[in-house]
Amino acid sequence: MAEKLKIIPLGGLDEIGKNITVLEYGKDMIVIDCGVGFPDEDMYGVDLVIPDFSYLIANQKKLRGMFITHGHEDHIGSIPYCMQQVNCPIHGTAMTNGLIRLKLEEHRLADAVKLVTHKPGDVVKAGCFSVEFIHVNHSIADAVAFAVKTPVGTVIFTGDFKIDPTSQDGMMDLARLGELGNQGVLALMADSTNVERQGHTPSENVVAESMDRQFRNCDSRIIVTTFASNMHRIQTIVATAQRYGRKVAVTGRSMENMLKVAQELGYLKVKPGTIVDLAATKSLPKNKVVIVSTGSQGENMSALYRMAFNTHKQVDIVAGDRIIISASAIPGNEKDVSKIINELFRKGADVVYEKSEGLHASGHACQEELKIIHGLVRPKFFLPLHGEQRHLQLHSKLAQSMGMNPRNIHIGEIGSVFEFTGKTCKVGAPVPAGKVFVDGTGVGDVGAVVLRDRKHLAEDGMIVVCVNLSSEDGSLLTGPDIITRGFIYVKESEDLMEELREVAMEAIERCQRKRIRDWSTIKSAIKNDLSGYLYKTTKRNPMILPVIMEI
Repeated sequence: MAEKLKIIPLGGLDEIGKNITVLEYGKDMIVIDCGVGFPDEDMYGVDLVIPDFSYLIANQKKLRGMFITHGHEDHIGSIPYCMQQVNCPIHGTAMTNGLIRLKLEEHRLADAVKLVTHKPGDVVKAGCFSVEFIHVNHSIADAVAFAVKTPVGTVIFTGDFKIDPTSQDGMMDLARLGELGNQGVLALMADSTNVERQGHTPSENVVAESMDRQFRNCDSRIIVTTFASNMHRIQTIVATAQRYGRKVAVTGRSMENMLKVAQELGYLKVKPGTIVDLAATKSLPKNKVVIVSTGSQGENMSALYRMAFNTHKQVDIVAGDRIIISASAIPGNEKDVSKIINELFRKGADVVYEKSEGLHASGHACQEELKIIHGLVRPKFFLPLHGEQRHLQLHSKLAQSMGMNPRNIHIGEIGSVFEFTGKTCKVGAPVPAGKVFVDGTGVGDVGAVVLRDRKHLAEDGMIVVCVNLSSEDGSLLTGPDIITRGFIYVKESEDLMEELREVAMEAIERCQRKRIRDWSTIKSAIKNDLSGYLYKTTKRNPMILPVIMEI
């Protein structure tokens, strides 16, 4: 049988973030993007969520390269974890590779991984695949789409994009997408993030005008928080500060790293003397200072959070400070952002945020822009990407409204295998895929069982029962001692603690009468008796851990 092109999303479907897609044909394989996801509220202690790389590891001999659309965390964040297990050249634009290099250096992989830098218009050969870089607009510089020519046809990946005719780095290359559409496109895989929104995404110029209004006639210190990766926004802030004679300082590790990379590569144009050290701002008049900070998503280790809650070492919020939050909350972060905004208001700051002013423009295409892409590309098959189920379904309906046959639209799940010939698309047997949790330096050692225990501890607390038994005859020497954490306040519940000791003692004595010396049986008896008693008397179900020591 003739070989088929396999397109395998290992992330980015039914979820926001963790974007990674595999293209495979015969003995060749490439990967597009390799991002992280962020933990849900019930993923206690988890720092990051990365894809399951099992399929890449099993097929690493086929791997010809990794191609990255842009430098956001949900597209590059998992690269160090992947490169620890497989190795291949990574292809990206200058800004993207600059950010990837920082990540590889953090993980001491910079010398082990080959980064190849390209610009829009470049075409890269990778096995049987030919990958063309196409300029797009997004909320980070140097973002691209990919046109991948395969033995069975051309596949277009839009990556994250919007259409911004007034973008600082030029309008998205719609002409090239139209040319490819005229030549014939087998499949389109397009960003679905903003498909719920009608109309067009506002231009970054709208934000520049709003920013100017906030700076004009302001006699206070200005603190602006935005996404560290949005270099167009930071350029706008710097240009506005220069126009009003203000010095700019930055705070927050990711912001400092981004500024360093952007200046080195020439993506940030700054007059000499404009950017100063944060400590130098203390000696400047308030109306001559702008501080650019991380923390637009309410992260509890970010610079803005530390300012709001008085733990920042160099900046204290005072009444009259103007705080500009130039970002919208990512779904799930709304409470954290509100917490910071409330605290800033409590300190007497003048807080200006996206809901009340046009201080943020999304980097993702709305419905009319998505329609333009579908109209230009005119693909035979369509696979919506980058979204939860509702986004994917709505994008499917949008494509149908453009006249696309519903049978040629496929909504997959992570691990789905789409097998293409030049004329057909079928779904094959799935491959291993899922979520791997990163907790500190541990990767994959936190699974469903550990998360379940953490959830149990967080909701119900724990009780530890300590017992010392004789090694000679199994008789009770000391105990049972009861220790609790997160269950009750012991000093106010002495009667209950005594009752628990009695229940545990009865369980131990029952086992002794039956001459039971097996520790696991004794532990089970203690646990079952305590659990039943606690639920009956308190309607609570804490984790119970019997500990037996033989002396």
